[in-house]
Amino acid sequence: MEDREKHARKRKEYIDQLRNKNFRVTEITNDNLAFYGIQAPKEIFQKYRYLLKISDACSGNSTDRNISLKNLRDLMKSKVFETRFCLHEVKFQLYIIVQHQEHSFRMDYFGEKVALYFLWLGWYTFLLILPAVIGILVFLYGLSYFNSSPLVQEVCESNTVMCPLCDSGCKVWKLSDTCSYAKLSLLFDNNGTVFFAMFMAIWTTLFMEFWKRHLASFVCEWRVTDWSESEEELILELVNDAECRPKMYKHSYSRTALVLICVLVMILVIIGLTHFLVVFRVLVAGTLAKDFRSNLGAMLAGAVLHFLIITVMTKVNRIVALKLCKIEETRTFADTEKSFTVKMFTFQFFTYFCSLFYVAFFLGRINGHPGEYVRLAGQWRLEECHPSGCLTDLFIQMAIILVLKQIISNMFEYFGPLFKKFLEKKKRQHKLQRKCATCYLKDDYQLKEGQELCENCKLRDWHANYELTDVDSFSLFNEFLEMVIQFSFTTIFVAAFPLAPLFALLNNVIEIRLDAIKMVTLERRMVPKKTNTIGVWIDILEAIGVLAVIVNGLVIGVSSDFIPRLVYRYVYGPCVNGTAGVCMSGYINNTLSVASMADSRVKFDPLQMITDGINATSCSYKDYRDTDFNITHQFWLILAVRFAFVILFEHVLVICKFIASWFIPPVPMHVKNDGLNDKFRRLQEELK
Repeated sequence: MEDREKHARKRKEYIDQLRNKNFRVTEITNDNLAFYGIQAPKEIFQKYRYLLKISDACSGNSTDRNISLKNLRDLMKSKVFETRFCLHEVKFQLYIIVQHQEHSFRMDYFGEKVALYFLWLGWYTFLLILPAVIGILVFLYGLSYFNSSPLVQEVCESNTVMCPLCDSGCKVWKLSDTCSYAKLSLLFDNNGTVFFAMFMAIWTTLFMEFWKRHLASFVCEWRVTDWSESEEELILELVNDAECRPKMYKHSYSRTALVLICVLVMILVIIGLTHFLVVFRVLVAGTLAKDFRSNLGAMLAGAVLHFLIITVMTKVNRIVALKLCKIEETRTFADTEKSFTVKMFTFQFFTYFCSLFYVAFFLGRINGHPGEYVRLAGQWRLEECHPSGCLTDLFIQMAIILVLKQIISNMFEYFGPLFKKFLEKKKRQHKLQRKCATCYLKDDYQLKEGQELCENCKLRDWHANYELTDVDSFSLFNEFLEMVIQFSFTTIFVAAFPLAPLFALLNNVIEIRLDAIKMVTLERRMVPKKTNTIGVWIDILEAIGVLAVIVNGLVIGVSSDFIPRLVYRYVYGPCVNGTAGVCMSGYINNTLSVASMADSRVKFDPLQMITDGINATSCSYKDYRDTDFNITHQFWLILAVRFAFVILFEHVLVICKFIASWFIPPVPMHVKNDGLNDKFRRLQEELK
């Protein structure tokens, strides 16, 4: 009861303050719901425009404003349109300007900040077409060797007996039993993926550079090129209170150190969850262990658990990031938003990708060898990779997380507000559905300047908007975060999943329309905000581009079998001595080492060595070791070539990125010339 009275007192004080500043406040009560219509005086906007000196910043005639929100929603159902937004006088009645230009509909409704999200999403989706096509070609290239590859034939026709995958409950198994798995590996671990990874690293740079040009064109058209966020904040403070004092910048080393420590602790917690995933996969593999298919089951179970952890940690990460922003005591909301964005993305990035980094760079490389396996708690053996490579494990992990994330996120994002709207519509009172002959004509009100809706029609509109899903200052952040995480998937580990751009393209074609429908028909209107950039997201995208070069180089050089195949072809293969035949013949057998039961260090149970009526006296495992389990010269040669390739790959692509950045101007020449001519005309006018 006390909280309700306190809330009512605060609301009354706030309404009184607005009225003291000549705001027009209309109150309508309906069944325990109090609606307030607030309209600012024209003097507020005159001061704002005078101080910002952008009185001609927004295009459009006043007659255009009579297009109703319903017409816009009908437009959404009939045609895909491009959105452009600009802030007009903020009256309680929501005016929408729909302009037809170059066969696209543009809305001056949500403000430039939302407009830039749709602009960026549309540009990102458009540029995904080329990577999607090339990814399909790379996939088809691997598919063309599906049955004819000598590596696949060697696995499928092999009589090699492989060592047991666990200490008890599983037996030796034949390499030929995993023929299908070897074929799947070749689809995503072939020479085409090297080219595709290089292409995607350059594409990331081109995407960023062309986005800057695309952004500059629209920013110039909207006349916010010289807009300054700090100046905007000062102007808004002065318009609200001419006697106010600006908030001073301040910095606290103790608070910064505390926040940094908390961020590091949070990252360690997320990495600890990755260790939990590793333990879970090991336990599942040990429980299911009979042949190599048990590893596939453990991989699928681990991917599903990883997705569940992502779902839970997204909420935890948000709470922690907000708490840390409060500790920082940032000067303005814009500073808070930037700080929150960096922290939240960092937490989400580690949540999504720690498990993928383990699969890419540690799985099958730290598990030991027969007689000296690495164990968890001295009991459970770590997982092993298939003899045809470890890249398939990474592909399956990525595919499950990416596809599940996109499908489930879109379902909750769209059908959640839609279901809520359906429930609220059933509860809506009948009297609010009554038509008004004065204000409404065929559900659309056409008002002349100075006219107002009657109280019943106002209540109808306000109640309809009240039933929509609520939004807050971070609603647009959620949309950006979802797309930037997807951008990370399509660039960072793209060498393991060439079809990622295709899945991203298909998702975005649906996403961009669902987001527009959701914002217009299912959610309340976001507060319009000016901006001329996508903010700190541009720096995050640049960082992802650099990280993509490093990670893809490591995936090709370390995770894939591209380098071992290259070394075998030119150093150890049959073609080295001029022997006729297939140059890659015998490669799989070359990557395997043999453990003999006669060796006292090998402690497999004799019953584990019996399979299909064969009592094996030795078994093979994937590694480069001799009969005494010493690392061979070939291992060190491959390791040296791996490091050399990674260094060369990264340096070449970084140089290409710098050349592309230098070669492509960030601002089109016509935009620079328009700005130059505009400044020249203004100087001429001032001189006169």
